[in-house]
This record gives sequence, structure tokens and C-alpha cells, in this order.
Amino acid sequence: MLGRSFFTIPWVEAPSATTARDGLGPLFNANTCIGCHPNHARGTLYNQSNNASKSLIPKLSIKSNNTLLHKDILQKDGSIPDPVYGGQIAISSINDVPYEAKVNIDFEKIGLYFDNEEHFIYKPKYSLTNLNYGKLHKTTNITYRLAPTLYGMGLLSKIDKKAILENVDENDLNGDGISGKANYVYSKITQQKELGRFTYKASVAFLKEQIANAAFNDMGLSTSINKGENCTSFQKECNEAPKSKDELDITDERLDAITFYLENLPTYDPSTNKSFKNGLNTFSEIGCTSCHTPTLKDKNGKNIYTFSDLLLHDMGKGLSDGRSEFAALGSEFRTAPLWGFKAEKKDFRLLHDGRAKTFEEAILWHRGEATRAKENYIALNKKEKKLLIEFLKGL
Repeated sequence: MLGRSFFTIPWVEAPSATTARDGLGPLFNANTCIGCHPNHARGTLYNQSNNASKSLIPKLSIKSNNTLLHKDILQKDGSIPDPVYGGQIAISSINDVPYEAKVNIDFEKIGLYFDNEEHFIYKPKYSLTNLNYGKLHKTTNITYRLAPTLYGMGLLSKIDKKAILENVDENDLNGDGISGKANYVYSKITQQKELGRFTYKASVAFLKEQIANAAFNDMGLSTSINKGENCTSFQKECNEAPKSKDELDITDERLDAITFYLENLPTYDPSTNKSFKNGLNTFSEIGCTSCHTPTLKDKNGKNIYTFSDLLLHDMGKGLSDGRSEFAALGSEFRTAPLWGFKAEKKDFRLLHDGRAKTFEEAILWHRGEATRAKENYIALNKKEKKLLIEFLKGL
């Protein structure tokens, strides 16, 4: 109950009579966790005004200059933030503090021809407007991330490390064209390298740490993991904004409660009926299970339907976001678990930046190690394609 309340009830700026929930900002994207994860599911791309939703987060990083400072930042954070705007853009702010920027959404329509008809995929042309603190660094890379589903997050913590690592084949020694790669990341909790499991690039090891990062970056809320304010030294109004009377906006007890709440959200086990088995057979035959491994064992030896190996794979130039996070390179992403689709609204989006409106669009964007699987999908007849899509919708 405690975790749910702090996940769903809005935070307010400090100082406030509501001392248990003040400390929002000064820069933020949403004032509640559920604001970016409606119904605990994937974020929406558009808001009710048909503008960019708060669930679409612009992430920023610059090239390393190979100084000791940059090497230390890469070691601890995995990427180097923009010196003026930090690691991500905040689209909102408290009174008298300028927000950082706004996001504009646009797409380039790309036609593909198969099944004797034209199909379309849409390449994002997202951009930033109203940069209130001046220009970005000349080497700043911008990538956009759509808030992922929270269903099943607790299960990822329970997967046995050995079950993940047994699929590692970084140099493709078995010659199947698939090179699963583990991302070892620095954890502020253990203060050492750990196996990454969370985020689109497996750049966070523990759910508690991921929650603390989201609280800090998306809402400007401090924890024992991320202290202080989410302002850079160039943001005068942000640094001079009123502060909470307490050092931590979210105490360890409350952070643990939010973690417990998300760890115990339900996930959706597939109904293993005849339709599921037929769909899984097609899914396997075209090569999808090489990365979207149907099950991984948890620490008690139980099979969990993840439909992911939780490893990094090269997805090709078309999906590359140019951003490295620890060992994950620009075109490398963690295999997305396929679950929770039953909880989604009809207009939910797929892939890291929400570019795909349908499962077919998401499949057609697959390149790199997934090129053969994509081509095998295209070669299916219409009935087989429909069977496969219905199978995915049921996960």
C-alpha cells in the first residue's frame, strides 16, 4: 500500500505543507510515476493534445575527450551527459525555473513491397524546440526513449544469472549469426560491476536502482542513491530554487516500498493452448527465438516466459540511436521481453523510441543480427503472418 501510494499520488514542489510528497523538480517530466507509465503499461507517444507525451524522454550524451574525468564518468555512469542540459531533457519545471526544451514529433514514411502490396514503416524525425538554456554541446547525441511496461519487472530480478550468461556468444562461435552480449554495469548500490538487466540497453542491474534513477531524472526526486538536485552548474534558476527541508525526497523505506510494489505487479503468462503452440512454432521456425528466448529459469529453477535472453544484440543501422551505455554500442539493444500486451491500450507503441504502431512494423525494423528473421517473416504467407501476430498479441 505504501509503495502504491508513492507510485500513483502526485508530488509537489517544495516548500509545502505536504512534506511527505514535496521536492518535485526543479526540473521534471512528470509529477507521478504513473504519469509516464499509464496503467503500469508502456508510455503513450502522444498526449491528449496530440503533442509529444511526457512518456517520450530525450536522452543526451556527448563524445568522450579521453580525459580522466570523462573516463571516470564512463566507468560509473556508462555515458557522458551534455554539460548544459545533463543526461536527459526535462520538459517541465516548477515556478520561475525555465524548463529545458519541448519535443516535436515527425516521421518519414518508408514504403516496402511484399505480398503483392505496399507496406509502410515510419522513421522518427523527433526534434527539440525551445532550448531555454542555449545550444547543446557540439557533439551531443540525442536519442528518444519511450517509457516501457512495468509488468514483469520483478521477474527480471529473479532470473538466474547463469541462465542469462549461458546464452552469451559474443564472437558467434557457433556460426548462427547471433552474438548475444552481456552488459556489465556499475551499480551505485553495490559499488561494483554487475550484470545489467533493466533499460533498453541493459544498463542498470537492479530494479531499486532503476526506480531511483527514474525518480531523479524524471521527477527531480532525491534518494540515497541519487542525492542533490538534477541541475547542471549552468542552470542558475534551477540551482537557486527552493529546496526540501529533508535531505532525501524519498527515504530508503519508501524507495524499498515502491520497489516491492513493482516487483509484485502481475505479469501475463501466455495461455499455452493450441493457438499459442502453433504461433510459437512459427516464431521459432523463422528464427525469432534465437534472441527472444521463450523461457529463462529463475533462481528456483522455474521457467519464466520472458521471450528474451536479456542480452545485447546488434539491431542494425536503421535502429541505431548512436548512444553507448557501458558495453552497449549505438546499434546494440537488450532483447525486449515480450509480455504484458494484454494490458496495453489499442494505440500502444513498440521499439525503444515508439516508432512502430504494430508488431509487423516492429519486425520490419529489425536488421543486424535479426535480418534473417525479418526476411523469413516477409517470406511467410498472409495466413502465417496473421497467426504470428495474433500469437504476439496474446503474450
